[in-house]
Amino acid sequence: MASSTKRAQLTKEERTCKLTPLKEAGWTLVEGRDAIYKEFIFTDFNQAFGFMTRVALKADKMDHHPEWFNVYNKVQITLSTHDVGGLSHDDVTLANFIESAAK
Repeated sequence: MASSTKRAQLTKEERTCKLTPLKEAGWTLVEGRDAIYKEFIFTDFNQAFGFMTRVALKADKMDHHPEWFNVYNKVQITLSTHDVGGLSHDDVTLANFIESAAK
């Protein structure tokens, strides 16, 4: 289900307001591109896969899919909005959902 409003990059003010809490939660800016990244470690593969399933369902509903990599209990996630060439509100929304799903 695509967003009814056109996606746009975050403004400078939005970056300060919306990215600061994510950085405090461990998200980092990706060097060389307008994206955010975080690595999650779980107790085992089952827990990591359950987390990925919850995120996948939300991402599909948003029509906004993460770049991610999983090996056993580790999930690495990079978020950026390809059609705007950088970070958008969708990335912030998904990152906040990911934080809650990881708890």
